[in-house]
Amino acid sequence: MNFPEIKKNFGFGCMRLPMIDDQVDKAEFNRMIDTFIESGFNYFDTAHGYIDGKSELALRDCLTSRYSRDKYLLANKLTSPYFETEADVRPFFEKQLEWCGVDYFDFYLFHALNRSSYEKHKACNTFNIVKALKAEGKVRHIAMSFHDTPDVLDMILTENPFIEAVQLQINYLDYDDPNVQSKACYDVAVKHGKPVIVMEPVKGGSLVKLPDEADKLFRDLGKGSNASYAIRYAASYPNVFMVLSGMGNMDMMNDNINTMKDFLPINEGELDVIRRSRQIIRKAKQIGCTKCEYCLASCPQGIKIPMIFSAYNEYLGAKTTRSGARELLPKDSTPASECIKCGACEEICPQKLPVPQLLEKIAERLK
Repeated sequence: MNFPEIKKNFGFGCMRLPMIDDQVDKAEFNRMIDTFIESGFNYFDTAHGYIDGKSELALRDCLTSRYSRDKYLLANKLTSPYFETEADVRPFFEKQLEWCGVDYFDFYLFHALNRSSYEKHKACNTFNIVKALKAEGKVRHIAMSFHDTPDVLDMILTENPFIEAVQLQINYLDYDDPNVQSKACYDVAVKHGKPVIVMEPVKGGSLVKLPDEADKLFRDLGKGSNASYAIRYAASYPNVFMVLSGMGNMDMMNDNINTMKDFLPINEGELDVIRRSRQIIRKAKQIGCTKCEYCLASCPQGIKIPMIFSAYNEYLGAKTTRSGARELLPKDSTPASECIKCGACEEICPQKLPVPQLLEKIAERLK
């Protein structure tokens, strides 16, 4: 199956937008949207949980109220924390249309499905509800995003053949990672004939700021940024029809557009550098956090887990000293040492990170 309304294989992921304090910088977002559309791209991706609901509202103010409906495609998601019963689903969907300022979504995804959330979706009859929404013209295509093991993905697609596409985390670091199993999940999607949307191609920025040895390998290639190689790697899989990138400023936007406007698949020489870089990054043993921030709402202590992990990764990647990493720790966060090991963060983490143990280690190493 293909989607002819999509102009190019690169989408604007709206999880990480330009911000001024805690508000979306709408002037900058306007400029980014204008550049994106003028460059021939048209796919935008959001969810209600992105930036505490501000992503949807910013898209209404900066995209859907400024452009005619034929100029863009908008993907949104049904996320399990926002409904508890079958009766909650349609009202939430209607609110999403209102928040985004549209009459329909081009793609509507069952968000972050795993074994647990899948059972909740089934109990609340969401699959039949979304099929009905498609029949009513309020959804054009039904898809899903996924964070679990290949056997769970196989089960979901077997039981729900109407799902048209699968959104997976694919990047060169997670290709064979036993926690993420990118390639194995990709193979399941291919087996079921489902086109793939890629999320986290640069792993939340982790594949941009690399250890010096890995960074030099890409610089010696002399053809593009670290992000450009990561995005092209993900886009080179034959069943991938869309790669999403979260862009927080015009520099990121311009770099990604230059990479994808006239897309070239990754070549064998570049793939060799990617393989070598992967080994270097793994030796540094950096924490594989993508800064999705799902854990923030679940932490009863108010620990800013992604920001703490980011500071510690700077230290592990030899980008700063131990004292420098302490300075990078968020000043408005409860310290890592105050973790009560409740496990709420670990349960919700898409990367399956042992968050309490990592916080304990960081507290000890950076004290």
